[in-house]
Amino acid sequence: MPTPPATPRKPAPSSKSSAKKTTAQKPASPFNLITLVKEYGPVVIAVVLINTFAIQAYGVPTGSMENTILIGDHFWVGKFIYGAKIPFTDIRLPGLREVQQNDIVVFVQPRTGENYIKRCVAAGGSTIEIRNKQLYINGQPSPLSSLGKLTGDPLPANVAEPNIFPQYAPFNKDNYGPLYVPKKGDTLALSTQSFTLYKWVLEYEGHKVTLSGGKVYIDGVAQTSYVTKQNYYFMMGDNRDNSLDSRYWGFVPESNIVGSPLIVYWSWNTDISWSNPIERFSSIRWNRIGTTFN
Repeated sequence: MPTPPATPRKPAPSSKSSAKKTTAQKPASPFNLITLVKEYGPVVIAVVLINTFAIQAYGVPTGSMENTILIGDHFWVGKFIYGAKIPFTDIRLPGLREVQQNDIVVFVQPRTGENYIKRCVAAGGSTIEIRNKQLYINGQPSPLSSLGKLTGDPLPANVAEPNIFPQYAPFNKDNYGPLYVPKKGDTLALSTQSFTLYKWVLEYEGHKVTLSGGKVYIDGVAQTSYVTKQNYYFMMGDNRDNSLDSRYWGFVPESNIVGSPLIVYWSWNTDISWSNPIERFSSIRWNRIGTTFN
């Protein structure tokens, strides 16, 4: 009987090719959310806490505070100075001090909800008046900041601006007041004459206010007086003739205070388009970086 032909044997794979095959077939490590949270969670939490309660970055889009603050300035704001608010509550943490006259303050504009930065020219309990562009607080002249700006001649005292605060008052931006700024615990006299002045104050404190039949109604009940629950402030821009401020939209409640600017960390000319990056970066204002405010 003939012998069957031998079947050729395949050479055994080398250890090198086996390693390559093993490596190629090794499944990828699955996404591990728990590991990711453990590694980066504390960092994220720390950033959120610092941003919420201590320091937050802000930029300036308008020139209302020139030349104290320039368009394109970016700076850190200290929330701890006046005490940060706990989000979604009316609770404010203890701060280093209250807002004082001449402080530069970041706050939430009460009508629009936007963040603004202005100078507090009058705190609660003070009377503000402007005569031919000269600011007076409690009858005493209050000088403009050394970097502030006044341009043009003053408007005549007998010319009333239609969008001035309070509505229908015979004031303009250059001849304004006298006007008293409420403080916590003040008793406000309510009448048809004072309605447009105090309406916003009562609404900021959570009340519905209406005027009907010559009477002021708070939450549906006729009232002749009201005791304020918080302090109020009068804010103005250092660029006095180019600033929409308390002269036009009224008092800022203490509950809307955010903080005070600390130091400029970046500044450049934001009018230059990103289509010209070289010119944009050449506009960096190195002399502004590190600037503090007063």
